[in-house]
Amino acid sequence: MAVHYRSSGEAATTLAAEVGGFALGADLRDERQTDRLIEATIEGLGRLDVCVANAGVWPEADQPIWEMPLERWEATIESNLTATFLTARAFLRHAAKTKKGSLVLIGSTAGQFGEAGHADYAAAKGAILTGLLLSAKNEAARIGDGVRVNAVAPGWVATPMSKGALEDQPRVDRALSTMALKKVATPEDIAAAVLFLASDELAGHVTGQVITVAGGMEGRQIP
Repeated sequence: MAVHYRSSGEAATTLAAEVGGFALGADLRDERQTDRLIEATIEGLGRLDVCVANAGVWPEADQPIWEMPLERWEATIESNLTATFLTARAFLRHAAKTKKGSLVLIGSTAGQFGEAGHADYAAAKGAILTGLLLSAKNEAARIGDGVRVNAVAPGWVATPMSKGALEDQPRVDRALSTMALKKVATPEDIAAAVLFLASDELAGHVTGQVITVAGGMEGRQIP
């Protein structure tokens, strides 16, 4: 297994050691680095059957559209949507040669329901879950039946990126109020859905689908 990182090299190296793999650094906003990441992964593993496009950034500051600087909008789109596109492109180029592969994109419930104060993030994740996923699914079919593209849309998950937001208990309570399961997901909850979609044995006839892992979330409260 290859574990990618951009800035968290130490954490990636630790994780890679735990799973018997190796860590590779790359800025996925840069097409040359992204292409090289896939090449280096294939060189290190000998083959590449599964790719999880999980890189992304959630700006914590709440900024409505009329206050959002263009710089933040462009940076969020680049770090989420563009990085996912470049990762998908590099992986599917390889899959086009091997005629085999499972690509799992990581979206967000923000892309399904919107997220006030984070239109940039919601727009990027929404594009991943609709236009990019559905187009990539149909294009992968041109390669053959051995190539699948799916997505996971997590809701609130206890990760370092969301730590600040999860410390705001009233905010957490509002989020849980729209969910059947009154709890924040763990990274393991998301990993289980990814593992299912990645597996040809478990999900070999599944492509172009989104698994929402959000405790039965039905929407978001409007403040």
